[in-house]
Amino acid sequence: MKNKLKIERAIKDLTQEKLAEMIGVSRQTINSIEKGRYIPSTTLALKISEVFEKTVNELFELEEE
Repeated sequence: MKNKLKIERAIKDLTQEKLAEMIGVSRQTINSIEKGRYIPSTTLALKISEVFEKTVNELFELEEE
């Protein structure tokens, strides 16, 4: 799954640490999501979308296999 978290964090001037704190996860979780090693749950994806004021579909994109 591709995502635009790193880009959106830069736009909002948020560190991985700050974003993690805002949504209640570890910085390592944010890092893993950004690198595509971890796919967030629906609940976590919705929390992230609220922070960036974007839809889940705007932040995350399914990759064709």
